[in-house]
Amino acid sequence: MDLKLSGKTALITGASMGIGEHIAETLAGEGVHLHLTARSADKLQALKARITDRSDVLVTLHPQDLTADGAPESLAQAINSVDILVNNAGAIPSGDLWDVDEAAWRKGFDLKVFGYINLSRLFYTKMKDAGGGVIINIIGNGGEVLDRNYIAGAMGNVSLMGFTRALGGYALNDNMRVVGINPGPVNTDRIYNMLRKWAEKDLGDPERYMELANRYPLGRPAHCHEISDLVAFLASYRAGYTTGTVFTVDGGISARTSIV
Repeated sequence: MDLKLSGKTALITGASMGIGEHIAETLAGEGVHLHLTARSADKLQALKARITDRSDVLVTLHPQDLTADGAPESLAQAINSVDILVNNAGAIPSGDLWDVDEAAWRKGFDLKVFGYINLSRLFYTKMKDAGGGVIINIIGNGGEVLDRNYIAGAMGNVSLMGFTRALGGYALNDNMRVVGINPGPVNTDRIYNMLRKWAEKDLGDPERYMELANRYPLGRPAHCHEISDLVAFLASYRAGYTTGTVFTVDGGISARTSIV
């Protein structure tokens, strides 16, 4: 399937590792030029080297902390034009109401929730003025499962789901589209770190984390390409009538309900 993405330009936040890294590689494989931002300059350099070795695309790096004063504005000023914005930066801490103190709660929201909002505000206008574009928010199924052991993430993800639907509802009037993806557990370091934390709390031994992972659908987290391939499709013209909605990719976890 030809997505006709070749020659487009994308900005990906949180691009140095995990899902963001795989999104960058997938879009580069489709011929998309990249602006990549994250706090780790070394990891971004290594990713750029891998991408430019495999794909004939331009890769521009913007190593910075997006929670710093003026960082979103400086990023928008540094990038002349972009067709696709992938908001991916941020990880809200796991834990129950007593595990996550106010400082950690606010820190998680500053990067992920307000980070998505601030960059969307800036780049929506930039893309609209240039003729249109796509914003893809990587959110998380914590906004649907509503687990008390991920209470800060549940609250943040619910907020971003509402933000995506509200902004995307009328976006086609501006030749824009705004969509979200709710990954469940994905095969990255982050999910195994979370599993170790839960295993220590619930099983008394962090090294028993695979007992928890084995409970996932198919006995595994999602493969990264199962998220990044959807990003590529949603960024393409083939999803041209899709906006104001959120796609869940969690193997059915959020659909496992009971009447008791």
